Amino acid sequence: MSTTGTTHHPVTSDVDDTTWASDPLTPPGGGAWDFLIVGGGTAGLVAAHTAAGFGASTLLVERARTGGDCLWTGCVPSKALLAAAHVVGEARAASALGVHVGDITVDFDEVMAHVRSTITAIEPVDSPAALRAAGAKVAQGSVLFTGPQSATVDGTPITFTQALVATGSEPLVPGLPGLADVDPLTSDNVWALTELPERLLVLGGGPIGCELGQAFSRLGSSVTIVEAADRLISGETPPASDAIARAFENDGIDVRTGVTLTSIEPDRAGGPVALLDDGSEVPFDRILVSVGRRPRTSDLGLGAAGVALQQSGHIDVDNRLRTSNPRIWAAGDLTGHAPFTHTAGSHGSLAASNAVLGLRRTVQPDLVPRVTYTSPEVASFGIAADSRPGLIVHTVPHSEVDRARAEGQVHGYSQLVLDAKGKVVGASIVGPRAGESLAEALLAGQQGLKARAVAGAMHAYPTWSDGVWKAALAQGRADLESTPVKQVTAGLATVRRAWLKRRTHTA
Repeated sequence: MSTTGTTHHPVTSDVDDTTWASDPLTPPGGGAWDFLIVGGGTAGLVAAHTAAGFGASTLLVERARTGGDCLWTGCVPSKALLAAAHVVGEARAASALGVHVGDITVDFDEVMAHVRSTITAIEPVDSPAALRAAGAKVAQGSVLFTGPQSATVDGTPITFTQALVATGSEPLVPGLPGLADVDPLTSDNVWALTELPERLLVLGGGPIGCELGQAFSRLGSSVTIVEAADRLISGETPPASDAIARAFENDGIDVRTGVTLTSIEPDRAGGPVALLDDGSEVPFDRILVSVGRRPRTSDLGLGAAGVALQQSGHIDVDNRLRTSNPRIWAAGDLTGHAPFTHTAGSHGSLAASNAVLGLRRTVQPDLVPRVTYTSPEVASFGIAADSRPGLIVHTVPHSEVDRARAEGQVHGYSQLVLDAKGKVVGASIVGPRAGESLAEALLAGQQGLKARAVAGAMHAYPTWSDGVWKAALAQGRADLESTPVKQVTAGLATVRRAWLKRRTHTA
C-alpha cells in the first residue's frame, strides 16, 4: 500500500509534535527562489534533495509533517502491521512442516506499538533536519499560488523561478447514506485504533483493502470484504485474483465480489448493518473504506498560476511532468500516474532534474512495478499477457520451483511476457517475496533485454527467482526448437564432427 503527499490527518505515534521551526521565506541571496516545492511527501523530498544537490536555491513547504503519507499512514505503518499479521499466518501454517504451535495470542497494543516504533525509526530520514543537511530550506505552512511565478505561504508573499507541486492524494470516502454516521476508517486514520475491531467490514477489494483486510483478519478480526468488481485486485491478472481469493478463504475472510454497498443502517440493535444491492446484509463494528483516492489540488490556487486540471482534479502534465505553466511541474499521485511511493520518488528526481538542469527526461509508465503485499504477494509490471495479440507468454507454476516445494507454498506462479522478438515487456508473479523476484524481470524490461539474457545469468539455487529463470529458459528452449536455429545448430554440429574427425586422423 503506497501513496505520497502532504499528510492532513497525522497518525498517532511516538513523534507527536507536528510543529517545527521554519526557515526564512526569503532566499539567502534575496529575490526569487530557484525552485519552490509544495508538499513534503516522497516526491517533494526527493525533488528537494535533487535540486539542492544541483546548487539551486530550494524551498520546500509542508503543511503538516515531512514524510508524507508513505511514512505516516501508508507504506511504513502498513508494512509494520503486515509483518505482525504474517507471523500469525506462518504460525498457523507451521503444522504443515511438522512444527506444532500452541494457542496464538495477539496483543493489539503491542502490535500498534511496533507500528509506531517503525515510524519513529524511519522518520529522521524524511525530517526537516535531513532536508537542511542536503542544502534545502524548509518551511511549515500552506501554499497558495497567486500568479505564474508567485505564491504565499500562510499569507507571506514569495516568488520563484520554477516550482513543483507534490501534495499527493487522500482517501476517497463516498457519500453513501449512513456512512458518515459510523465514523468510517480509512488508510489515513486506521492507525489511531486502540482496540482491534471484532467485526471489520472492508469496502473495496483493491490492494489497500486486501492488504489491511487480511492483516486484521490474521490479527483476530472477523473480516468481510465487499468489492463491486467481479474479482479482487481487478487491476491484476485473473489468476492472481484467484490466488488471493483462495488465500482469503483459507484465512476465513468473507469475500463478496460483484456487489455494491448501497447504504448503512447505523442504529440497528447489535450494531450497524451494511445493506448490499444483492439484498444481503453485513453487520459490523467498524468499516474501513478503501475505494480509491483523490488528488489534493483543490485549495492551492492553481488556476491563478495557469496550471490546468483534469476533471478528476489531477494536474495535467506532459511526459516530462511539466504542467500547462512551463515554470511549474508536478509529481506523484496528483499527476494521475500510478499512485506508488516509488513512482513519486522517480517523479521527484525527474522533475527536479528537468527543471533545474533543463534536461528532457521522460516518464516510463510501462516500467512501473506494482506489488500487493498480501500473503501471497502479487507483483507485476508492464504489458499484461492478455492485453494484445502477438505476445509470447511463459508461465511457471510454483509447483515446479524447488524452493516453493521446500517451503510448502506451491500455490503461485511466475510469468514472463515477451514481444515477438523475445524481449521482456511484462511480468506477473504470485508467491512469497514476489516483489523481490520481480526486480530481475523489471531490469530486463528496462534494458530491452531478451529472455535469453535472463536465462543465461547464473541463478543461486534454490531461490524464489527460479520461477522467473525457468520462464526465461522456456523461451530459450522454444528458440532452439525453431527451424532456423535447428538448421544453424545442425550445421555447426556437422562442421564440428568433421573437424574432430580430421584431428583424429592426423594425430
